[in-house]
Amino acid sequence: MTNLLLAIAGILNTVFELLFWIILIRCLISWVNPDPYNRLEYFMGRITEPLLEPIREVVPQYGGIDWSPFIAALALHYLGQVFLVRSLIDLAYSF
Repeated sequence: MTNLLLAIAGILNTVFELLFWIILIRCLISWVNPDPYNRLEYFMGRITEPLLEPIREVVPQYGGIDWSPFIAALALHYLGQVFLVRSLIDLAYSF
């Protein structure tokens, strides 16, 4: 059971880390006005939009700045990696 929980924690940590970097890269690319038909931009939009859209509905834009990527990155780090992954690791070692 310990190995299973450690494996799940490792997979979740990798997923959260990849999502964090995809959000960051998407933000950086948006500053240079990318080609909307670019496959990489399309892929990153399809991956990150389900995370960002609910945040955009709750948090309005202030000064024309979209704060949803920043909030999503913080949530991925603290709720995902710090809370969930570490809780799974602690649970695994408690067995």
